[in-house]
Amino acid sequence: MRPEDIAELILSGFAKHYRLFQKITAQAPIAFANRNWDEIQRISRLRISQYDTRVDETISALAKAAQLNQLDTELWHQVREAYQQRLVFHPQAELAETFYNSVFCRLFHRRYFNNHFIFVEPTLKDAPALPVEAEYRSYFPVVDGLKPTIRKIISHFGFGSAFVDLEQDIRQLMKAFLKQAPDTHHQRFQMRFDILQAPFYRNKAAYIVGRVVSLSGVQPFIIAILHDGEAGLRIDALITQSSQMRVIFGFARAYFLVQTHAPSALVRFLNELMPNKTPAELYNAIGFHKQGKTEFYRELLGQFAHTDEQFMPAPGTRGMVMMVFTLPSFPYVFKVIRDKFAESKPFGKDTVIARYQLVKNHDRVGRMADTIEYSNVVFPLERFSPELLEELHSSISENLVIEDNLLIIKHLYIERRMTPLNLYLLNCNDSDAQTVISDYGQALKEMLAVNIFPGDMLLKNFGVTKHQRVIFYDYDEVQYLTDMRFRALPKVSADDYFTDSGEVSCAPQDVFPEQLCTFVLPDPKLKAMFLAAHPELATVEYWQQAQRDIQQKVLKHIYPYPQQQRFYLTREP
Repeated sequence: MRPEDIAELILSGFAKHYRLFQKITAQAPIAFANRNWDEIQRISRLRISQYDTRVDETISALAKAAQLNQLDTELWHQVREAYQQRLVFHPQAELAETFYNSVFCRLFHRRYFNNHFIFVEPTLKDAPALPVEAEYRSYFPVVDGLKPTIRKIISHFGFGSAFVDLEQDIRQLMKAFLKQAPDTHHQRFQMRFDILQAPFYRNKAAYIVGRVVSLSGVQPFIIAILHDGEAGLRIDALITQSSQMRVIFGFARAYFLVQTHAPSALVRFLNELMPNKTPAELYNAIGFHKQGKTEFYRELLGQFAHTDEQFMPAPGTRGMVMMVFTLPSFPYVFKVIRDKFAESKPFGKDTVIARYQLVKNHDRVGRMADTIEYSNVVFPLERFSPELLEELHSSISENLVIEDNLLIIKHLYIERRMTPLNLYLLNCNDSDAQTVISDYGQALKEMLAVNIFPGDMLLKNFGVTKHQRVIFYDYDEVQYLTDMRFRALPKVSADDYFTDSGEVSCAPQDVFPEQLCTFVLPDPKLKAMFLAAHPELATVEYWQQAQRDIQQKVLKHIYPYPQQQRFYLTREP
């Protein structure tokens, strides 16, 4: 089989993947218009799983067309060259490179995972970039006036439903913009709106993303749109602060459903609005998590190239299931499943992997960190101190291979590094402690609302971001809320102390919410802060009601922006 034919076959596999990916994504606007929230969740899960299916199909097609028992190095050099030539003007070139890498790495040994055979480095980094204009449309208030221009922007999207009162929403939008971005107060002939052509869908919301270009510079913004029951649509909020926009596109949220023809142009536009976001984070945010893996690995290689740091155990309490290490100046942690678990963890590696996959496919509701899963990751052996190497050998030897000057980990997860909540509380003042303890309780409530029971709720399993947001990151005991049995502690009389009747028998799925503070918050000051903010979390009734809400399909909307930003507070009667 000619190199060109193999290249065309792999590119055809990618084309099918991307076509189906966009076809699945195109169902989101219909589901949003019909308020079919279960369908939104199904679409999200389906997009995550279909990539590997397309890679497997492509490998099967290759196996039928060519002998692939061993690597013909000259042939595959030519295949890579032929494939690269076909990407020069390809609108999804970077995604096609990653697809090629996935196919090759499934076929051949990792000793060939270098830039001679796969696309470790982006081949088109020096080629003309796709213009960001391919993904947005510009509007000029000088032509039609400010309010008619905003009306035109909203009307362009359609959304499949009518607004309850679009004119009032536009008035509130303009008022909020004047309040939030006072430096952009210019005449209509001194500004331009650049609006991404496709709305961003997630959970029960749609978002319009764009920027105002004026004499003052560039002001990014996000407009949130929700259904007001059966009445119709309403603009719910305007977000202009960069920090709030980054939370909406954060690593602890489900991937957006957004259609795009040129993902690199879309990512560059978003990066201009949120310059602190990395390409890996933005590709993940718009649903291209495999490309996010590629971009992250390139970040890691860049880290190795520019520092001589050694890995170290990650700060925090040692986990009984995961061995965790990090690089001091790299904002991620590397998590590897231990060979053996403590007796208090009555499950195996397969259960841990399944639970991490559960979270990957679930609505993370801004409270569960996304994980990047890798196989056969190669590290320079010199980056590990003798002490850390000894710890790795004693805890993850079954997952570890050392060859010459390389250390290979067969399977690992990578997560954004945060300050463990228990360590944060040791070093903060009372005001900050009150803030994060309250947010810890809010994190529990928001996870319960999407049918997630975190299992081990100890503070060491939660992290604090630089915005003082509490995020859960330890998933080995995660289960569905509806699979648990929440019980009240039996009342013990004085006589029970002299009999065996005071003992409480429980099954593996039994949970006693009244014991939450006893085990999680033994510090009286922290316990008081928690109970002042969330007394209901210490009652069995609250947890049982959360279960009933899930069973009755009461889907709550978790707002990724502050409540005070919402227009309902200032809506005219």
